[in-house]
Amino acid sequence: MNGPDGLYYPMLTLLVASLVIMGSPGPSTISATAMGAAYGFRRSLGYVSGLIAGTVAVLLAVAAGIVAILLSVPHGAFLLTVVSAIYILYLAFKIATAPPLSRRNDQAAAPAFSGGFLLAVANPKAYLAIAAVFADVNLFQDQRLLDATVKIALLTGMIVAIHLIWLLVGASLSRFLQHPTISRIVNISLAILLIAATMVAVLE
Repeated sequence: MNGPDGLYYPMLTLLVASLVIMGSPGPSTISATAMGAAYGFRRSLGYVSGLIAGTVAVLLAVAAGIVAILLSVPHGAFLLTVVSAIYILYLAFKIATAPPLSRRNDQAAAPAFSGGFLLAVANPKAYLAIAAVFADVNLFQDQRLLDATVKIALLTGMIVAIHLIWLLVGASLSRFLQHPTISRIVNISLAILLIAATMVAVLE
């Protein structure tokens, strides 16, 4: 599988698997959509950049085996879940109570890079999804360093693309959110969906 033709299928498998598993609705992707809808594309970029950086950090931790060490520590997984749940509840509140776009000014505070990074590194789905994708496909047999490097590069590209797509989906909704009632309904619905996605990720 070292030749170009031999690499085509496993690379395609890796990309499709990452799109399906990592790109499916979860705390990180739903929050990117909710931010786009609640704050618009431009003011959500800082937060989504944090999501991307945090998810890449998880990817690197998975590749280095750090996650296995962390989860082997007593209560390590539980602490990650608690941190994630507390922050996601706070984030859901911010989304649900965000004022309609028509009532905001450009100085309205949107969640920052640090908030996105925190959610990403405490997101239970990220570890499971990335570990499943990373371990499932081998691109280079008996060349572990090269295999890991190429997979990290490909999956980093997918992480960026997936989060930007979900952000664009949310931002595309923002033009419908000028009406206060519609804005409130959509924001509350996205906040509930964010909490539900987190509960599913935790209980899996």
